[in-house]
Amino acid sequence: MAITLLNPSGLPEIDVYRQVSIASGSRLVFIAGQVAWDAEGVTVGAGDLAAQVEQCYLNIGAALAGAGGSFDDVAKLTVYVVDWTPDQMPTLLEGISRAAAKLGVTPAPPASLLGVAALDVPDHLVEIEATAVLD
Repeated sequence: MAITLLNPSGLPEIDVYRQVSIASGSRLVFIAGQVAWDAEGVTVGAGDLAAQVEQCYLNIGAALAGAGGSFDDVAKLTVYVVDWTPDQMPTLLEGISRAAAKLGVTPAPPASLLGVAALDVPDHLVEIEATAVLD
């Protein structure tokens, strides 16, 4: 496996992600920001943050598979949420949990969460990009 995830001592331990990823692979995979589009380009879960997060993770899973990888190869995620407020965290985590169950993974790479004013399509509430490292 090209990625090792850890929580070094001296940093807070976060339940849903690790603070550090160490990459030992040789192929970098940069996945464009994924939104809640299905394979036909139709928005999934209009107005439903959990459903859109789930679809974003499923799309990342498909992109990783297309590159010959999986969530085990993800070194970093960046999550952009429209009009983010901390009270939305349970809904965001629900979407991640549902996607993880469907994908059969426990995604826990380091992640950044940014609140944004808008995304390119008004119906999109979240966009998630990933960087992976493959052997």
